[in-house]
This record gives sequence, C-alpha cells and structure tokens, in this order.
Amino acid sequence: MNGHRASLGQLLAISTGLVLLVWCVFGQTLGHQFINFDDESYVYANSVISRGLSWFSLGWAFTHQLSHNWHPLTAISHMLDCQLFDLKPAGHHFTNVLIHSIAACLLMLALFRMTGALWRSAFAAALFAIHPLRVESVAWIAERKDVLSGLFFMLTLLAYAAYARKRSVSRYLLVLAFVACGLMAKPMFVTVPLVLMLLDFWPLGRAATSGTRLSSLLIEKIPLLAMAAAVALITVQIQRHGINVTESVSLPWRIGNALVSSMIYLRQLVWPANLAVFYPHPGAQLPLWQISTASGCLIAITVAALLLRKAYPYFLCGWFWYLVMLIPVIGIIQVGDQAHADRYTYLPEIGLAIAITWGIADFSRYWRVRPAIPTGAASAALGMLLCLATIQTKHWRDSESLWTHTLAVTKRNDVAHERLSSALLDKGRLDEAILQSQLALNINQKNGGAENDMGVALSRRGQPEEALKHFAKALDLDPALSTIHYNIANAEAAAGNVAGAIAEYEKQLALDPSFTEAHNNLALLLLRAGRIAEAKAHLIKAILLNPNYSEAHNNLAIVLSQEGEAGKAIAQWHETLRMDPNNLDAHANLAWVLATAPVDSIRNGSAALEHAQRALKVSSQSNPRLWRLVAVAQAELGNFDLAVEAAQRARMLAEEQNNPQLVGTIDSNIESFRSRQPVRDVAHK
Repeated sequence: MNGHRASLGQLLAISTGLVLLVWCVFGQTLGHQFINFDDESYVYANSVISRGLSWFSLGWAFTHQLSHNWHPLTAISHMLDCQLFDLKPAGHHFTNVLIHSIAACLLMLALFRMTGALWRSAFAAALFAIHPLRVESVAWIAERKDVLSGLFFMLTLLAYAAYARKRSVSRYLLVLAFVACGLMAKPMFVTVPLVLMLLDFWPLGRAATSGTRLSSLLIEKIPLLAMAAAVALITVQIQRHGINVTESVSLPWRIGNALVSSMIYLRQLVWPANLAVFYPHPGAQLPLWQISTASGCLIAITVAALLLRKAYPYFLCGWFWYLVMLIPVIGIIQVGDQAHADRYTYLPEIGLAIAITWGIADFSRYWRVRPAIPTGAASAALGMLLCLATIQTKHWRDSESLWTHTLAVTKRNDVAHERLSSALLDKGRLDEAILQSQLALNINQKNGGAENDMGVALSRRGQPEEALKHFAKALDLDPALSTIHYNIANAEAAAGNVAGAIAEYEKQLALDPSFTEAHNNLALLLLRAGRIAEAKAHLIKAILLNPNYSEAHNNLAIVLSQEGEAGKAIAQWHETLRMDPNNLDAHANLAWVLATAPVDSIRNGSAALEHAQRALKVSSQSNPRLWRLVAVAQAELGNFDLAVEAAQRARMLAEEQNNPQLVGTIDSNIESFRSRQPVRDVAHK
C-alpha cells in the first residue's frame, strides 16, 4: 500500500468534480418517465411497492421475490421512493443519480486508500462515473439494484482497506455487514469475496508466498463465501422458471456466446457505440470465427496478465476482477433472452478501468512523456465520454424513444418491436401498435407478448372477437404472461360475455392476488350480476392493496349506496375526490345522493349543486345525465324554475342522442318540478 497523502481540500474538490460530472450526464433523467421494461414490476404496477413503507411491506420485501430475484434492500429502496415521491418518476430518477454520485466518490476514496495514487484513483472513478455503459444502470429506475449494490461495493472496499491496515473484529464485522447488504441489493454481489482475494494480491499486498499465509487469507473469506453461496442458492431456486429461457441453445453455444460477450464488453469500453437496452440472443447462429477469435484474445490477455504479474500486478488484478465479476451474468446459465447487457458491466469494468489507468500512467512515466500530454489526453477522453453518455441518456426519456433507438442500432429484435408496440398502446396509437406487434411476430412467431399486444390493440379498436383469438395464441405460447387473463377478461366483457369475463378475472387473481385493477374490474362485473357481497369484498381487497386507488373507492361507494349505507358511501366518494379531484363519477354520484337521499340528514342541496356543476365542468356540456343532476339539485334547493330549465336542456340533449328511456325519466322529473316536488330516490342513479 502506498503511503501518499492528500489534503481534505483535494479530496473534496475531486469529489465535487465527480458529482458534477455525474449530474451533467444524468441530471436530465429527472425529466424522464418510467420505462415499460421492468419498471412496472419493480415500481408503478407493483401494488406492494407502490403503496410505500409499512410493516407489512418491509416483511414482504424479505419474504418475497421481486422480478425473479431476492433483493429485499432494493425493494425497500423503491418503497421508500414511493413513500417520498409517490409515482412521480422524477423522484425515483433522482435517487438513482444520487446513489451513483456517492458510489463514484466512494470508489475514488477506496482506490486512493488502497493505492495512495490520488489522480489515478480520480481518473478511474471518473471512467466509472460517466462511461456510456453506465447509462443503463443509472437512467433505468428498475436498475436501482445496480447502483445500490454499487454503493455497498464501494463501502465494502473502504471497510476492507481499513481492515487490511489494522485487523480487528469490529472492522471485519463491518466488512461482513456491507457484503450482506450488497447481497440483499443484487445477487450479482456473490463474486465480491473473490475480488477481495485479488485485492490481497494487489494493491493491499497481503498475499505472501507461503502456503500458510494464503490459507489464512482464504479462511478469512469463508464467512463471506458462505453468505454468497446462500444467496446464490436462493437466486437459482427463485429463477428456476427463468433459467435456460433460450432452451434450444446448448451449453457449448452458451459458452461461445459468453466468450464473445466478454470481448464485446471490451470493445464497448473503448468504443461505446450503438448501445441498446436489449441485444437479441444469437442462439446457435454465432459464427465460429467470432468464438475462436474471442477465445484466442481472452486466453492471450489472461496469459499476459499472469506473466506480467510481478512487473504490473494491477494488470492481473484488474483483468481477473473483470472476469470474476462477470461470471454470474455471462450467460453460461441463461436467464432471459438477451445476449449480453450494458448493465452487467457496472462493477466488473471497474477492474478494467484500474488496469487501463495504472497502465497508461506507467507507460507515460517509463517513456518520459511530458506531464501535460497524459493530462490532456485524459481530459479529452473524459470529455468525449461525457458527450456520448449524455446523448445515450437522452434515448431513455420514455419508452417510445428507448425502443425506437434500440431498433435503430440492433437487428431482428422482436423484443424491441413488441415493447414499442406496448408503448404505442399506452399512447392510444392502435394502428402503429398493431404494426409493431406484427413486425415482432414476423421475426419470432413464438413471441407471446406480441400476440398479447395485438389482442389488446384489437380489443380497444372494438374487435373483441379478433382480440380473443390473439389472446388464445398468447396464452398458448406463454402461459406465464403476467396480464394475459386480465386482457382476456376485458375482451370477454367487451363482447358481452360477463360470465366468461368473471372466470378470467378469477384466473388472473389466482395467479396474482395483488392485482388491484383485476379486483376492481371483477367487482364491477359481480355488481352487474347482482353479487353485491362478493363485489364489495374485492373492492375492499383492492383498497387494502392500494389505498390510493381512487376508482376502487368510487366503486365501493356505489356498492355501499346500493346497500343503503349512504353515509359510508358519501365518505368513500369524498376519499375518491381527495385523490382525484376531477373524478367525474364521484362528483356525479355525490350530486345524486346529496340531492335525492330520503334521509334528511344526508341531503345537502347546495353541495349537490356544486358537485353537479363540477361534473359538467370536467366533462362534455352535452351530457344529458349531468344536466339532470343539476336539475334535481336545484329542486332540492327549492329553485324549481331553474330545475325545470336544466331538465328541459337535459331532455333536449337526450332526444338528440336518441335516448327515449332517459327522455321519459326527465319528463317525469319535469312534472314533479312543476308541482314543486323534489326527486326522492333510494336506488343508485
């Protein structure tokens, strides 16, 4: 370990510079949206996460998996964001950038503590902070696990450096604590004990030549390795349904892809062009020359690192750091359909940054290069990386932008077409969504998500029968599609098959009991079928899962009013309006109950009129039912002439819309108003 010192002012200045670099690149994400790729399962569509922190959610984080991973601290961090920022994406992005900023500063401090080389440590930390490969980890809210595990990794390095300087139980326990936290942030942390072994070789210099000393270092790591092994077993067990998703790819081809991917990451490190959120797996289509070339390069670099270990120990440490940390995600055990992913380089490429930084510094010293030259080159490199990372981050502003860019830089990417289709569906651009779904199916006929999106688009276009055909194909291709039964239920309901829709909602809830929208929609169908008690139970469940679900509060109020619980119904409608002040149904329902309830203590004509007028304001002025509400509210206030005037306008609109039943009802109301009689009705409007 080098004994060089740095002043507090220097450390603060460098840390400030690192933070500024990070925010120059990633500050723009505060204006970005959620992405329709894992963000839904991690945050905005996860009913437990989105409700924020509670004793229940804390227990859930430790006892449930999240998107096929056990990482309770990551889940808790998302819950905390929802508690602080609700579902406003700016706050969630802010947390990612903040954590990454801190991680970059801690990396600089850790490297400096271990090596004593301040400016080399600063440059390596800057490479880590703003390299374009970091964009996926920082700009993607669902990749909180990356930045959070990175934070605990840097803290582990600092704690281990302190322990190496002066061994003590308390310092060792601190290392254990940070490793445990890292493992609970992301399972990829399992390789960290091996990285600590590399640090014993360089720069800490703890590895001696005697077998006893090496044995003691290994024994020292046993508790860390035991924790890592436990988390690895948990992860494999949880991911048993996701492992070997690319089933047709044999082990030799997966090894071939792993070798090529390792070299792709090296190329992207020095030439970060055409980066994408998803790179399709080549299957058994990789050219043998690519595999053989990658194998040769990896072997050559490894042999060089071993041969040069005494003269350039940082080369061996950095290279094996990179290889070791890639092991869990390199694809030997295939999880998902991607060939490789930018996010997998978040911690592994720190090793390469170290090797490159120390190597260039030694080269410039041995060849007596003027100090201004490497300094200028380093500044130019960081400037270029800053520009490239800034541009790459812009592609993450929303789902449509991200997937459009992905299609521009990759080939035959059915996942990108399917996700773009989903993004277009969210914007109501049905024809474009259908086109993208079809393009996905042209590439991969077994893409169940594309069939599902096609069905959703057709259902929204008023073609439920055609939609059901695509949903059936989607279900056959991928029975595990998270919302397939929900979508089928929606189509069945649109086609008028209430019983079929109820059955599908029940299937969806059997698969996902926390699906709040399914509870709400099922309750509405049960209400139509006269099964009021069952409808009420599902609405109560929806509200328990998501207390801020305004539609569920509104629908529970309707059920309560039908049960004759007008007071409780009014309280639920007020709760709806607290969360959604422009909720048309709540205003309309309150207006009706407050104007027509048979109980004197419930009626409030002025409040009824206020809600009726608010309903008109937030909707079309041509809605005859809302003008009827104005009429009955005026009648409750004793303003019968105004009531007749509003009712006549309602009648005219109902006639224009060819609604004879409503015309008859309004005629009856007009007669009552002319007789100076208000409307009294215990039934729900």
